[in-house]
Amino acid sequence: MPRPISATINLSALHHNLNIVRQHVGAAKIWSVVKANAYGHGLARVWQGLAATDGFAMLDLNEAIMLREQGWQGPILLLEGFFQPRDIMLLDHYHLTTTVHSDWQLEAINAARLSAPLNIYLKFNSGMNRLGFPIGQMDAIWQWATSLSNVGDITLMSHFANADNPIGVGEQFSVIQQASAAIPAARCLANSAAILGNPETHFDWVRPGIILYGASPSGDVADIAEIGLQPVMSLNSEIIALQSLTAGHCVGYGSRYQARSAQRIGVVACGYADGYPRLAPNGTPIMVDGILTQTVGAISMDMLTVDLTPCPQAQIGSKVEIWGENVPIDTVAQAAGTVGYELMCALANRVKVTTQRT
Repeated sequence: MPRPISATINLSALHHNLNIVRQHVGAAKIWSVVKANAYGHGLARVWQGLAATDGFAMLDLNEAIMLREQGWQGPILLLEGFFQPRDIMLLDHYHLTTTVHSDWQLEAINAARLSAPLNIYLKFNSGMNRLGFPIGQMDAIWQWATSLSNVGDITLMSHFANADNPIGVGEQFSVIQQASAAIPAARCLANSAAILGNPETHFDWVRPGIILYGASPSGDVADIAEIGLQPVMSLNSEIIALQSLTAGHCVGYGSRYQARSAQRIGVVACGYADGYPRLAPNGTPIMVDGILTQTVGAISMDMLTVDLTPCPQAQIGSKVEIWGENVPIDTVAQAAGTVGYELMCALANRVKVTTQRT
């Protein structure tokens, strides 16, 4: 018999969240970001829930090819571009749009033999200091790219470092605006946080990621509480054993939790090998039989333990929501000192995944 832990992916929630994004961005087109195997949701199983998007953005060339082979004929953007000159032949064959962030990539495109010019996104470093041409060279790089016969449509691109926190986008946005003022090109700047909070950054294309999956860019549930996003991934399991403690009894590795009085403990089939955060502390929210309670003790590889005081009726086989509709993934992540992105992407292959439409 399989372990009772399972994840459910709600394709209707994906479609709903995409519509929420559309309400925020007006006439801007949408790149649905599906990198990291659609943020751990499984690209092959979920992309059709986003089929109303204008395009898909990702990192992995193999995933882009898979989308083409499964029937997606719209735009596909490679967010980190290509990594070897020989990759350009595949970009040409599968009609992919590529990010270009380095001189060598423009040189490689110029030297390639193509069936048609490549559409490119020129990425500029406006303060993130990861990928991108120096922002001060924007006009020169633009002129170079437009001079190449192998280059088709050009879009200017940058990425905000602080759209999800109080620092905000102001300084970076000002730098971008100043550098690009004289360049007649489309722009793609806004990530999830800027989509929600900075409409002045939307321009021609936006790149929603985490909000498509129903979680907060900042990790704070309050930031998205009123916009109607729905969680796409639910992780559920069951209680597989019970323990009755008396005062002084400890739970789990390192005896990290000690009962102060008589207490029932439930053992849940879920651990860090399933993708649950090992560093989740005592008190991390979890739901048993529809009642909110909390974890106690260290998270094991295959099990975690929960306080059954609020739900005395709980027994072996009682249903447990680890995160989902009633326990936001962001609250679990915040308790563990991480972000919802990581928990989504960490879902282990051994967890059975099903899809549904509601």
